[in-house]
Amino acid sequence: MQLSWEIRERHDDWHVDIPRMREGGMSAVFFAIWTSGPMERGDGPKAAFAQFDRIHQCISDNSDALSFAHTAEEIRSTKASGRIAVLIGVEGGYLIDDSLEVLREFSRRGAVYMTLTHGFHTNWADSSGIHAPLESHHGGLSDFGREVIREMNRIGMIVDVSHASDDTVRDVLEISTAPVMASHSSCRAVSPHRRNLPDELIRAIASHGGLVQMNFSAAFIDPDFPEVDPHAMENWWKSEMKTPPPIQHTTPLAKLVDHFDHAMQRVGPAHVGIGSDFDGVAFLPEGLTDCSMLPRLTESLFDRGYDEVAVECILGRNVLRLMDEVQVRTAHGRR
Repeated sequence: MQLSWEIRERHDDWHVDIPRMREGGMSAVFFAIWTSGPMERGDGPKAAFAQFDRIHQCISDNSDALSFAHTAEEIRSTKASGRIAVLIGVEGGYLIDDSLEVLREFSRRGAVYMTLTHGFHTNWADSSGIHAPLESHHGGLSDFGREVIREMNRIGMIVDVSHASDDTVRDVLEISTAPVMASHSSCRAVSPHRRNLPDELIRAIASHGGLVQMNFSAAFIDPDFPEVDPHAMENWWKSEMKTPPPIQHTTPLAKLVDHFDHAMQRVGPAHVGIGSDFDGVAFLPEGLTDCSMLPRLTESLFDRGYDEVAVECILGRNVLRLMDEVQVRTAHGRR
């Protein structure tokens, strides 16, 4: 969510606002706490806390349309009330400032999940990188990184392995006692981008009861997408993502559906979901350029032969199942 965004108004740019969420049939949405990093000591928590406050204020200011949710049951009750549930995720473990107490405070303020890395290594976890390869720093998780996973399990925060290196994902799956998710990662076998997951890890996440959600970024899902200048993308992030670099390329919606199809053929619809990355990516496939167009994805999944049960799982039931399971495991662990 852009912090200066007037969410009640329908816009012609960017991807998410209340009118377009209504048009897209959305019942729930994750707003991500994120800021460009790396950051100086103390700056990460400060920036994150300001965004938590802004999101909660946004929900309060629009309480006729939005309601804060921290559990699957709260999502269900919000949907029954005719409003849209807003959940919070933290994207980038660097924001905890290497502090388990900050991590716990994120949970107290409503964070449902945390992405361990972003486009760079943290002090305790290796990143996949985004537009340029990264040399391994920790070989996955450091000892403190393992503590972070154990603490996330203990407090009931979902571990998100999107943006993490393959070795980091392997370490997480070895340590985590709760299912994990990749909140916005597509399939490397379909498009060989470093931000996508190989089949080995898609299967491993599913075998642990987890969830892999497809990212909509055209740069990630389309193997024919032109190379993007990393410096141009870095400048885009730092400019509040207002004007993306000029790219003359069209990615058809079918390219995205290929990723859903590939993942479901390998792990079934119970472990696949929507991880759009709306308002976080510069390039989207044709016909799905904002959240109002989500019904086109639904239609495309039906066209591929998936039945109503499978499509409903992908559209949200899988997230509810994952949240319920993590919550139950946490409650049992605290007895």
